[in-house]
Amino acid sequence: MTAKNWLRNFTRSRNDRWIGGVCGGLGALTPVPSWTWRLIFTLFLLFGGTGLLLYILLWIFVPENPESEDTQLPV
Repeated sequence: MTAKNWLRNFTRSRNDRWIGGVCGGLGALTPVPSWTWRLIFTLFLLFGGTGLLLYILLWIFVPENPESEDTQLPV
């Protein structure tokens, strides 16, 4: 998968979210689980404050996933 396709497929999660769904979206797209992404952002927040800035920028510019498991009809 090229970088352009990866960025095109990156959306915020509607189901796996604590605040904005950024870590849930990263967890769905990469082999790294969402709790690990949350830990990484927290560590960046504690050591320099860049984690908060990066999270807010991703929250603003990354679209939310239009498809949600909650809105699908049960099988």
